[in-house]
This record gives sequence, structure tokens and C-alpha cells, in this order.
Amino acid sequence: MTPSPSGPSGPGSTDVPDVVTLDDVRDAARRLAGVAHRTPVLRSRTLDALAGAEVHLKCENFQRVGAFKFRGAYNALSRLSPQQLARGVAAYSSGNHAQAVALAARELGSHAVIVMPEDSPESKRAATAGYGAEIVTYDRYTGDRVAIGRQLAEERGLALIPPYEHPHIIAGQGTAALELLEETGPLDALLAPVGGGGLMAGSATAATALVPGIRMIGVEPEAGDDTLRSLAAGHPVTVPVPHTIADGQAIATPGELTFAINRRLLDSVVLVTDDEIRAAMKFAFERLKIVTEPSGASALAALLAGHISPLPPRVGVIISGGNVGLERFVELLG
Repeated sequence: MTPSPSGPSGPGSTDVPDVVTLDDVRDAARRLAGVAHRTPVLRSRTLDALAGAEVHLKCENFQRVGAFKFRGAYNALSRLSPQQLARGVAAYSSGNHAQAVALAARELGSHAVIVMPEDSPESKRAATAGYGAEIVTYDRYTGDRVAIGRQLAEERGLALIPPYEHPHIIAGQGTAALELLEETGPLDALLAPVGGGGLMAGSATAATALVPGIRMIGVEPEAGDDTLRSLAAGHPVTVPVPHTIADGQAIATPGELTFAINRRLLDSVVLVTDDEIRAAMKFAFERLKIVTEPSGASALAALLAGHISPLPPRVGVIISGGNVGLERFVELLG
């Protein structure tokens, strides 16, 4: 095994594999057992009728911190040495990874310093601080969060935990798909939102190993189509920082490691508009009785908008998160 240049850095870092496998996802599941929630899989006859397929919703909005991100964060932090945990960890995130690292650090007796955009949803900033993290803000349209995070980690001796560009993060996120397939059995397709690509990379690693031939379909906001463009180009490309209600997917470029995995395992990427995301959030609230944040509803939006063609008989959809404050929720759907 060789060190990953993108992985947790600073004193106490451990060597990590450069390839994520089904065994890595299963190992992450063992670490998460009894710590992370095994989130519910919901069904809806109304949704099935609208989609024209049997739909299984993996509801990560019921995960700890309200999003799938806790899976990867805890898996990564749990592998740090006691000495490094004592020194602390750093991360950069628009919100959900921030909360996940903050809570994982608290659970493991460590502390976290989180770099967050100034315009992060107030509910996400408040929750991150509530888990005991120190927050350092920056302007997402002019600042470089990776550079800021690395500088903080170096200056303070912290382990840097990236939001997606690390094998242990990816393996942890893949446990969502692992659980889904354990409950549903083989599916014909699995839809998941794509931001930095960690959820999809982990999910695709698990799903394609368990169900050969399953179609892996990523969903991006129309304003932030960096993964779609990267797949077309054959290498990661950068787009302007997206202006979209899906703040968790407002990524300018996919990670190199996540893109390498997704390029190999994804069948396609489809785009959804902000209005389609709003419609999916409204449907989830009114008909499914669940609250989703914009990024969390993007895969459902692609299904409801009819963007998956042909649509196979049995489909899984990952609802990736539900972290949206009341005022923001009302503003979006008003």
C-alpha cells in the first residue's frame, strides 16, 4: 500500500490503498455498525405509478447529521491514531461533510476545525458548531478551500479529512448502497446525486460488484455539470462555481480519485434544473412525508422529470440528505 496524496494529511496519517473495493466497503460497514444509522428504504405506490417502475428510496436524510456524509467521515477518522485524534482534524465543506467530521471527531474524543463558505446555509453552520467544531469561513467564489484547509492542517498539526477525495471516505459512502441492496436484492439501476463524486464512487463500487449489469446513473444540477463534461472529455474539467439551490453539489470539478472510479463504473450522468429539484422536494414532502435538502432530492428529481430512458423495472434512488432549515425550505418551495 502507498500513501494517497489526497488523503488525510499531517502527523499521524496512515498509508491507504489507492483502489476502493467491495471488501473496503464491507470493512467500513463493520466499523459503522452500531454507530451510523441503518437508514430506511421507503416505497410509494404513487411514486411507482408516476415513474413507471418499482422504486426503492434509500433515505440518508435519516442518517446521523442528516446526510450520508457521516458514513465516510467516521470511517476515515476511526482509522487515525490516538495521537492524531488528540491533535485534532480539519476539513472543508459546504455543510454536510462539515457536520459529519465534527460529529465523528466528537464521537472519537477528538476536535475539528472546519473551513466553510460564508454563504453556507445557516442551519448547517449552526449544526456544525453545535457538534463542537471551530468554523473558519471563506468566500466560495474567490477563495480556495483546499488551500485554506491544507494550510490550517499544516499550521496546527491536524489531519486533513477531505470531503470525497480519499479511499476511506469513498468506502464509507458506499455502505449506503450496500445496505440498500442487502434489503432490496438486485436492482436494475441505481440513481445517486453527484457533487465531488464520493457517494457515487462508493455506491458504484459496491453495487457493480454485487449486481453485475446494474446501471449506475449520476445526477447533477444543470448549472454544475462538471462530471458530465469531465466524462465527455475523458479527464476532470473545471466549470465556474455553480449558482444552484443544490449547495451540496455546487462543485467546480470532480475529484481525481472519484472521477477515475466513476469514469469506469458510471453508465451515464443526467442533469436536473433547480425547478425540477424544487418539484421533487415538494413531492417528497407532500406525498412521501419526508424533508429533503435540494442536493438530497436531485436523484429523485431526475426520476420524476422523466430523464431516465429507458427506465428499467426496479430502480434504487439515494436521497442523500435532508439538511435544510425551515425558512430556507419555505423560501424554496413558496
